[in-house]
Amino acid sequence: MEGFLGFVFDLAVVILRVLIPLLAVILITQIYSSLRHNRRNERPLIMLLDEDENRAIPVLYWENSIGRSKFSDIYINDPAVSREHAVLLRRDDGWIISDVDSKSGVFVNDEKIEGRTHVYLNDKLRLGTTTFRIKRTEEFSGRTRRSWFFFADGKSGVSQVMLIVLLTVFQFLMTCETCLTAKALETGVIDLSPFMWFGLLAGLSWAAYLITSLVFKRVNFEIETLALLLTSIGVILSVHQSARQTLVQYVSAAAGIVLFEFMIKFLEDPDRIGRHAKWVYIASLGLLAINLIFGKTQYGAANWITIAGISVQPSEIVKIGFLMVGAASLDRLQTKRNLFEFLVFSALCVGALALMGDFGTALIFFATFLLISFMRSGDFKTLILAVSSAVFASTIVLRFKPYILERFQAWRHCFDEPYVWDTGFQQARTLIYCASGGLFGVGIGNGCCKQIFASESDIVIGIVCEEMGLIISIALAVSIGALVFYARAITTRSRSTFYSISACCAAGLLVVQLSLNIFGATDILPLTGVTFPFISAGGSSMVSCWGLFAFIKAADERTYAIKKAGLFASADK
Repeated sequence: MEGFLGFVFDLAVVILRVLIPLLAVILITQIYSSLRHNRRNERPLIMLLDEDENRAIPVLYWENSIGRSKFSDIYINDPAVSREHAVLLRRDDGWIISDVDSKSGVFVNDEKIEGRTHVYLNDKLRLGTTTFRIKRTEEFSGRTRRSWFFFADGKSGVSQVMLIVLLTVFQFLMTCETCLTAKALETGVIDLSPFMWFGLLAGLSWAAYLITSLVFKRVNFEIETLALLLTSIGVILSVHQSARQTLVQYVSAAAGIVLFEFMIKFLEDPDRIGRHAKWVYIASLGLLAINLIFGKTQYGAANWITIAGISVQPSEIVKIGFLMVGAASLDRLQTKRNLFEFLVFSALCVGALALMGDFGTALIFFATFLLISFMRSGDFKTLILAVSSAVFASTIVLRFKPYILERFQAWRHCFDEPYVWDTGFQQARTLIYCASGGLFGVGIGNGCCKQIFASESDIVIGIVCEEMGLIISIALAVSIGALVFYARAITTRSRSTFYSISACCAAGLLVVQLSLNIFGATDILPLTGVTFPFISAGGSSMVSCWGLFAFIKAADERTYAIKKAGLFASADK
C-alpha cells in the first residue's frame, strides 16, 4: 500500500500494538479488582461457649479441626484431648461433628458418638474434660481477623457484564491486528478470514456467560473471564501457524468449558467427592497404564496415545484426578488410611510418568505432591524426606537417560558453542526473538519465532513476546501467578478443606507449569517441554487447564450461593 492508504494502515497498526497490551492490563486488573471487592461475610458462623472458663470461641470455617495441636482451628489446652481429636463440619443440612480416632472420644449431650453426628444449637459437646455449648453468632462480640486480599470499602467491583464486554473488545482488536500483517501491507490484500475465529470466540465467551448467569444463576464470572482471555490469545496466535491447530485449540476450549461446568456441579457436594474418590483413583491409574502400554514416543517421551487419528495426552487429564485424590474433607483427611492411599497414588503417578520419559510433567506432579502434603500436615520433615528421595531418583535418571543430561549440560550455555546449534538452539533463538519484540511487539503474524521447532508449545513465550510484546507477556504471567494469592485468600472461608487444598494446589500447579515453560524457554531453567497454560498448542492441555480452574472457582463461596437460612432449620429442636 502506498500514499494515504499506507499511512492509514501504518497508523492503525501502531494504535493496535499499543491498545492491545493496554486493554489486556486493564482487563486483568478489573478481573482481580472484582475478585477483591466481592468479599464474603467474615463474621463467625457459630460460636462455642466454654462453660467452665466462660470463654467464647468463634467458629470461622466450614470445616474446623479441634484438638490439642497448636495447628488446630479450635485449640483446646487439655491433656485429656488428643492432638487431633475431632472435626466440626458445616453442611447443607446443618452442623456435624466427627471423631477422628481420638483416645477419649467425643460426647454430644453426654452420649458418646460414632462417626458423623448432627449437632444443634445449645447442644453440649464434651471433649476430654472440656465442655462447650453451641451458640448463635449474635452472641459473639469479639473481633475476627480480616483477609488482606479483600477490600473493606464496601464498594462493588466492576460488573460481570462489563468484564465480558471488555473481553469481546480485546478479541476484536486482536483479530484486527491479525489481519493487518506486513504481508497485507506489501500486497495490498487484507485477509479477513481471522474474523471467523473472532465470531466463534466471541460466541463461545458470551454463551459461557449467559449459561453461567441465566441457567446456573451464578453472580461471579471473573475466573471464566481470565480463562477466556488466555484461551483467546492462544487461539488467535495460532491462526498464522496452522488452520488445523487453530481448530483443535477452539474445539478443546469448548470441551474444556463443558468439563468446567460439569466439575463445578460435581464439586458442589464435598461428601460426594469422597464417595467417588476411589473411582477417580482407579480411572487415573488406568489412563496412565494405557499410556504405558500403547503410548507413542514423541521427542523422547511416550506420553501420547492416538485414538481415531486424534492424539491425546492422558497425563494432562490425570492432573485433575491427582488433585481430587489428594484433597479431602477434613475428617477424612486426618485418617492414616487416606494419607497412605495418597502416598501410594502419588508414587505410582510420578513413577509412571518417569517410565514414559515425561520428566517435565513428573516434576509438576511432584511439586504438586509437596504442596498437597504440606497443606495436609504442615510437616516439614515429610517434605525434606520427599525432596531428598527425589534428588536421589534424579541422579539415577541422569545416569540412564543421557538426553536429559544433555539438556542440563546446555543449561545457562545456550549461546556457547556447540550448544547454540544443538541443544541450546531453541532457547538462544527464543531469547533473540523475545528481545526483538520490544514492549509492544512486531504484530501478530509478523514474527519469526514461529519457524522454530515447538514454537507453538514448549517455547510459545517466544511468540507472545515477539508478536505481542513484553508488556502483555508479563501481564499474562502475573495474571496466572496472582491466582495463588486469590486461592489462598478465598480458602480461609472455604466450605471444605477439600476446596482449600484443591484450589491452592491447582493454582500452585499452574504456576509451576508456567514457570517451567517460561524459564525453560529463556534458559533460566533447563528446558523441560511443558506447556504455557491455555496458550500453548495442545488439546489435552487446554481441557486440563479449564478443569484446574474449576477447583479455584468451586472454592469461592459465591459460586454455589448457599443460603444461610435453613442451616439451622432444625437446630432449635
